[in-house]
Amino acid sequence: MSADPTDASEVSTEPVSTKSHTLGPVDQIPFGEGRAFGVDGEQVAVFRLRDGTLRALSAVCPHRGGPIADGTIDRQVVMCPLHQHAFSLETGCSSTGAEPLRTYSVQEDAEQNIVLEYPHIRGNSLA
Repeated sequence: MSADPTDASEVSTEPVSTKSHTLGPVDQIPFGEGRAFGVDGEQVAVFRLRDGTLRALSAVCPHRGGPIADGTIDRQVVMCPLHQHAFSLETGCSSTGAEPLRTYSVQEDAEQNIVLEYPHIRGNSLA
């Protein structure tokens, strides 16, 4: 007996939502640098590019746990300070063979605070 493709009994119906976290004033991150923040038990690296644009990625390198927020950045890439793995600031993908980093939506609000959108499933952060 073949499976019915319209049967949604095995499809997850867990509600996925995002939660906004205000991380403080944007000027705590100098232009061209990053800072790590604890958000719901996870470390998130927020970068302030030289043009003022914000980007956010997982703060721990999947290779050997390097501190991504301490990495060197340009307009497109951050390099892990430990072993020089490079990650796209836009997608989190590595051009040097490391596992990708999670990306997060981040912006500056009207009060010049950093606001991070963090994913949740039924009140728990995604792994």
